[in-house]
Amino acid sequence: MTSRRTFLKSAGLLTAAAALFDPAKIFARNGMGFSGAGVRSLSGKGEKKIVLEWCPYEAKMKHVFTISHSSRTSTPIVLTRITYDGYTGYGEAAMPPYLGETTNSAIEFLKKAKPELERFNDPFMIGDIMQDMDELTTHNCAAKASVDIALHDLVGKMIGQPWWKIWGFDPAHCPNNSFTVGLDTREVVLQKAKEASIYKVIKVKLGRTEEQDKMMINTIREVCNNTICVDANQGWKDKHYALDMINWLNTKNVNMIEQPMPVEMLEDIGWVTENSPLPIIADESCQRLTDVRKLHGYFTGINIKLMKCTGLHEAREMISLAEALGMKLMVGCMTETSVAISAASQIAPKTTWSDLDGNWLIANDCFTGSQVVDGRIVPSNDPGIGAKMNKGLNLQFVGA
Repeated sequence: MTSRRTFLKSAGLLTAAAALFDPAKIFARNGMGFSGAGVRSLSGKGEKKIVLEWCPYEAKMKHVFTISHSSRTSTPIVLTRITYDGYTGYGEAAMPPYLGETTNSAIEFLKKAKPELERFNDPFMIGDIMQDMDELTTHNCAAKASVDIALHDLVGKMIGQPWWKIWGFDPAHCPNNSFTVGLDTREVVLQKAKEASIYKVIKVKLGRTEEQDKMMINTIREVCNNTICVDANQGWKDKHYALDMINWLNTKNVNMIEQPMPVEMLEDIGWVTENSPLPIIADESCQRLTDVRKLHGYFTGINIKLMKCTGLHEAREMISLAEALGMKLMVGCMTETSVAISAASQIAPKTTWSDLDGNWLIANDCFTGSQVVDGRIVPSNDPGIGAKMNKGLNLQFVGA
């Protein structure tokens, strides 16, 4: 592996990614639409006013979900809906407790965001809109993502294309999707491993004691030999212990390690990365675009999650910068419905690892969208983010 010092030296020679090509603005120029098979005109039949609404929802876990520092049986969610000119886009804020957001905080943000958003007369101005959203508060990243995702869904539908196609990505490049097995007892791990054996990659949560961590891996290996990716969720506190665990995991058909140590132990993480036989990927250490350059040379790559980076607009910028720095990419998720999962799947073709299983971990997904086909995440061909509300649902969206 190239030394961390060499990484840091080369990082200083790279400039930040330039302003990204935005096809949506070209498509919207002078109100021009498209013609041709499968493409709808931009001329709708509704009111040409952006309207934001929201609906609280609770995602219920199929199993108790345990990571190194917490357990939960459900995740609070706020779904969003943006309408314009007869078109409708859906978004989502998924808020596991450790994010520091709640249903109430998300709704309070959306109440602030509503008049700011609705003063724009063109939903294609996603960059300008999201800059305004970001300036409203310091945090509320998941709530901001719910606006961003709904805007992308809306604009994609107006264009008549999914975002992977608008961005020129090839779905054939989507990696195998992992299925997560959280920390649990041996008996439950056996059950979860059998459920997960249909996936080509299993993501395993570690980060407790050596005995517990090795039990997790050895128990799964009793059931299958599928490739494993490991997420320690900052659970290992000593760099030598972390490296010893990684060397052991390297003998167990593990292909990468996510966030082995706490965020504040960046120098130790850099040492682990420099000596590790496996790629080391930043999760908790990587929240937003401004983090990417800081992590160059300390991690092999970054995990992009829409709920942390405020949505697809910034995620696309993170991809460009990480690629310029030579860092590997992963796309991940929280416990989410198919709205956010379908949105995240739009960037999956640019990644080496895909961990978009949040909708499979819940018992009450209210949308359908991207699918796992032969182990790979496959974004929908439908326009926007490709998510459709399940029939028979009566979700109550409000705007006040």
